[in-house]
Amino acid sequence: MVAIGVYFYFKTEDLSDYILGGRGLSPSVTALSAGASDMSGWLLLGLPGMMYSDGIVGSWIAIGLIIGAYLNWHYIAKPLRIYTHHLNDSITIPDYFSNRFEDKNNLLRIVTALVILLFYTLYTSSGLVGGAKLFEATFGLDYDTALLVGSFIIVSYTFLGGYNAVSWTDFIQGILMMLALIITPVVVIYELGGFGEALSAIERIDPSHLDFFNGASFIGIVSLMAWGLGYFGQPHILVRFMSIKEPSDIPLAKNIGMSWMILSVIGSLMVGFFGLAYVSAHGIDIQDSEKIFITLSQLLFNPWIAGFLLAAILAAIMSTIDSQLLVSSSVLTQDIYHAVLRKNASEKELVWVGRATVILIAVIAWALSLDANSSVLKLVSYAWAGFGAAFGPLIILSLYNANVTRLGAIAGMLTGALVVIVWKQLEGGLFDLYELLPGFIFASLAIIIFSKFGQECSSEIKQTFDDVHTKLEGNK
Repeated sequence: MVAIGVYFYFKTEDLSDYILGGRGLSPSVTALSAGASDMSGWLLLGLPGMMYSDGIVGSWIAIGLIIGAYLNWHYIAKPLRIYTHHLNDSITIPDYFSNRFEDKNNLLRIVTALVILLFYTLYTSSGLVGGAKLFEATFGLDYDTALLVGSFIIVSYTFLGGYNAVSWTDFIQGILMMLALIITPVVVIYELGGFGEALSAIERIDPSHLDFFNGASFIGIVSLMAWGLGYFGQPHILVRFMSIKEPSDIPLAKNIGMSWMILSVIGSLMVGFFGLAYVSAHGIDIQDSEKIFITLSQLLFNPWIAGFLLAAILAAIMSTIDSQLLVSSSVLTQDIYHAVLRKNASEKELVWVGRATVILIAVIAWALSLDANSSVLKLVSYAWAGFGAAFGPLIILSLYNANVTRLGAIAGMLTGALVVIVWKQLEGGLFDLYELLPGFIFASLAIIIFSKFGQECSSEIKQTFDDVHTKLEGNK
């Protein structure tokens, strides 16, 4: 991975290369890098851990995610690719919002950047915790040392190679993740005596693990399904749509990406579900359910294959953190430093500012990760909700509603972020609902309501909207 970073270090000539790869990615690299950067360490740690502890009821989250990912590819990818290229070649999400809504005083750009930095710091922290858990369990390192080692590895190639390095490493890591999640449950089921015997073993341990509605309230199931709404607002996934070489490549990328996701998610669910039967049969009690995949890889396989599987966890963690670091870096560089502070900065200067901000964000996330008791899934869920509510409604409405105004955009973004933060602090009854859903609803309402007040969209914005949709129709 570091070698790929070094290679693209010498290929990076300007800021567009560093933060968007010059819009030159193939469908396969786009698809797998979007999937790998999306899934992160929770695919091999958090999701199997949920299935291990809660049973098949945890699969509701997978259903929601698969539906959300498909809708994101189908309705957002192509319009966003065309629109961002049409709007002065916008290369970041704040860049797109600023140009889309004629944000001449940069207020919308700054608000967007601050929301991204807030939630990405939490998101990146979740990945560093996952990496530390891996090194801690595998090499017997103490947590702080494991955290430092993992952070250094990930930062190094992101710092060097930028977007192309991140996308190509994600492509390789995505393949590694999928293979690990196919191999492990197949071997577990075989060792348990087949699929039927494995199910019987689960039933003997805890019959409730086979119940799709085990202890789950209506609010609980809706909360799990609501995870799918988060896709519309994740900057590290949206930039993959922006960077594909041609809009006409998106249907192929969608098919590749969805196939990868379905295989990987099903494998992840089966690891946690059948992993319970396997460790119970061998009298092993796992204190941290998120380490079930690590435990299985060490019990089932010889050291060579186990090493391959453990590397897949690191791949999952790296593939998301590098994307998050790069998006955060691009926001600080393009949308704060270049747009507000140093409008005349050279391309070389901007690339090096981008590299410096990668280190800055990583250091802050590392400091937040020092608690060894942090849960990967809880950290991810908070950040996922923040982005989904703050950006998801605005992305959708900005692409499909010509009448959304700058005031509506700012109101919606702030409403979504604040509802998530406040809702997270409240408990009981309706407040047990995953904060993403109320945040998404209130943000959508705020965009629509506030767009009716103040200055209307200019004729130029409406003309650009019509031009983009005319081109979109021609690309079908």
